[in-house]
Amino acid sequence: MDTWVWIVIAAAAVIVLLAILWSATRAKRTRALQDTFGGEYDRTVEQTGDRRAAERELRGRQKQHDALDLRPLSPQSRDRYVRRWQSTQTRFVDDPKGAVAEADMLVQEVMQERGYPTKDFDRRVADISVEHPELVEKYRTADGIARASERGEASTEDLRHSVRHYRALFAELLETDEDVEDVDDVDSRNGERADTRNVERLR
Repeated sequence: MDTWVWIVIAAAAVIVLLAILWSATRAKRTRALQDTFGGEYDRTVEQTGDRRAAERELRGRQKQHDALDLRPLSPQSRDRYVRRWQSTQTRFVDDPKGAVAEADMLVQEVMQERGYPTKDFDRRVADISVEHPELVEKYRTADGIARASERGEASTEDLRHSVRHYRALFAELLETDEDVEDVDDVDSRNGERADTRNVERLR
């Protein structure tokens, strides 16, 4: 067989090998993103309509998050926030709408003190999705209900869902679940039942 034939065969083999390696590397990166982001990976793919674009966005979130100078709260700050959360929970009894707005601000204040940018909601969501992917959809839901409340479109039980979701993220940001009272431990004077369809719509 002529030498040039062997050269062509060798070149073709190298190309096939490189294609296999590239495919394996891409699959590994995809699995890593799926493991990191969980359901947020599927949501981003669905939103962008393109897996490659979604993965570029998620890798961008990781890079953005890695550049942050995050720091834990001091014990004094943590105790102060726990006391403020307890006050927010108590407020829910007479003023559910006000309690939701207060819970939203508390989450933002904790994020800011820990080193997260907080001015833009989408940026907060992006950063939370990297470190707390299991809570990011709850945060979106909480915010959606808060915005609906401002328009007078949220029931008391919707607001309870919102505070519950804020509480889950708040406890993670404080890095403690102790003494962070759950909204289910208090009751509103308004006995409305959950509007399940509305809560699902706002998720």
